[in-house]
Amino acid sequence: MTLLHRLTGAPPGMSPRALMLRVSAIGALLAGTAGAFADAGGWLSPRALTPARIVDRFEQVNGPHPGFRRNHAKGLCVAGAFAGNGAGVALSKTGVFAARRVTPVEGRFALAGGQPYAADAGTTVRSLALRFRLPDREEWRTGMNALPVFPVRTPEAFYEQLLAAKPDPATGRPDPERVKAFFAAHPESAKAASLIKARTITAGFADSTFRSLNAFRFVAADGRATPVRWAFVPERPAVQETAAQAARTDKNDLFEALIAQLRQGPLRWHLVVTIGRAGDATADATLPWPPDRESVDVGTLTLSDATPEEAGNCRDVNFDPLVLPDGIAPSDDPLLSARSAAYARSFTRRAAEETSPSAVAATADRGDAL
Repeated sequence: MTLLHRLTGAPPGMSPRALMLRVSAIGALLAGTAGAFADAGGWLSPRALTPARIVDRFEQVNGPHPGFRRNHAKGLCVAGAFAGNGAGVALSKTGVFAARRVTPVEGRFALAGGQPYAADAGTTVRSLALRFRLPDREEWRTGMNALPVFPVRTPEAFYEQLLAAKPDPATGRPDPERVKAFFAAHPESAKAASLIKARTITAGFADSTFRSLNAFRFVAADGRATPVRWAFVPERPAVQETAAQAARTDKNDLFEALIAQLRQGPLRWHLVVTIGRAGDATADATLPWPPDRESVDVGTLTLSDATPEEAGNCRDVNFDPLVLPDGIAPSDDPLLSARSAAYARSFTRRAAEETSPSAVAATADRGDAL
């Protein structure tokens, strides 16, 4: 048997012509695979949008902040548990929703943007990221925002929006003409922006509703798939932010309030799943679903502890939205794969950098340890 026979797995009796055809076929397969990876990395298409370019754009807009997340840079770690009530079992086979099943959860409250030491502002988008630890080392990770819809439909639009919204150093505000041009090119984002602007800004994290925004699919035990979006709805009544709160001068006011509330007792949110129907947008997060869609409360999230970010806790968790347990699957929304890839690139960069203390660390240390 020749070396080519061994390398290609060809039988000993294969003719030289047939052997060369097999070699050519394998070479074509390898070239195609390499081409796929090269294209995915943007190597063959210099103008293609890649995870690296998205992360570069965050750094271009926000400046360099080594060791911090490129978005949602300012945050606080929290911990607690999720208790399923059984109502979600008909929709998804994941054990998270089983009645009386208690799943440990760790998470992170944060503010959007890449400025880790920026002052808290009511208009800054609040986020909640969670990591559910299921049996058999399964996990469910989800990153949510306190918005009614997402401002863009595609990764390319997100990339353009970042630059359009970059504050002008002279005014501290985005260039109106640049914003106008962006909305002219993306009318769906203009509609989404009007919904976002009209939202009620609540007093803090504890009375904010955090939504998945992207659609997913719940897969039942019988294989039936259902399009869903979800929201964590607070038990605390939503209280609109006052004028005094909007004019806050303490740069960590929102986080200080959250820590104080957790010292008084646990905070709870209900996981409310909205069930989509045929024709509801699953690939466009700028479009809200009709308000008459059925919603199901599938369990309660209880958060009882807060900790400043440090090595080994939520600081080092990549809240990749595509880390999903059996029973939850992604939809056709193109933002999901883009988010996953950009999160991974951001994580890789900051993991290799020296990390400075979080801006919230001093705040959390002012009282007794949580």
